[in-house]
Amino acid sequence: MKQADKIEFDYIFEIPGKTGMHFHIALDPKTLNYLPPEEIQTAAWAELENEKCSNCPLKPAEHKFCPIALNLVNILPKFGDIYSYEPTTITVKTPGRSYLAETTLQRGLGSMLGIYMVSSGCPIMAKLKPMVRYHLPFASIEETVFRAASTYLLGQYFKHKKGEAADWSLKNLVRIYEEVQKVNMAMAERLRSVPAKDANINALIVLDIFAKELPMNIEMSLKPLEYLFEE
Repeated sequence: MKQADKIEFDYIFEIPGKTGMHFHIALDPKTLNYLPPEEIQTAAWAELENEKCSNCPLKPAEHKFCPIALNLVNILPKFGDIYSYEPTTITVKTPGRSYLAETTLQRGLGSMLGIYMVSSGCPIMAKLKPMVRYHLPFASIEETVFRAASTYLLGQYFKHKKGEAADWSLKNLVRIYEEVQKVNMAMAERLRSVPAKDANINALIVLDIFAKELPMNIEMSLKPLEYLFEE
């Protein structure tokens, strides 16, 4: 499989009565880290110590800014005067195909923010990088649970092949998403210090609903997906 120079996504937002917005997101094909198209600005709200996540392993002496917040400094102000429930036409171009949805702003924004957060260099969110590599815009909760569990089990297969202990019970996947929830909560608190309408915070709330749903499904032994394998 030939590795691309970059992995690229385009999110195009068209909101009636407002100027359209186009976001080009490029990731390093090896590290899956975000490649900023321009010099990233800084802001006081993005400093690591401002509403620092309770589970953050980074040290302020080495990281003045939260890597997630730094990724969003140039993005969030563009949605500052828009409400989350605004009807929006969103086109997403991914490697190999395009998607279009007539939906609310918060749903599309949440989908896009997920890429910026996971590719930021945050050690907690980095565990979801395989999901970003094969990003699925506008995924439902069932699709997200299916993809997360499948991706995690594939990772355990590779560990098994190396002779390492594999977690077939998905216990560590539950822990990963519990840690992700802590990051989402802290980021929501951080964004409350930024003057804006509710689009940005509600987009994070949408992401957090997905993060909460996966542990609940695993606790039920993924029962909602069992019907897919009855044959």
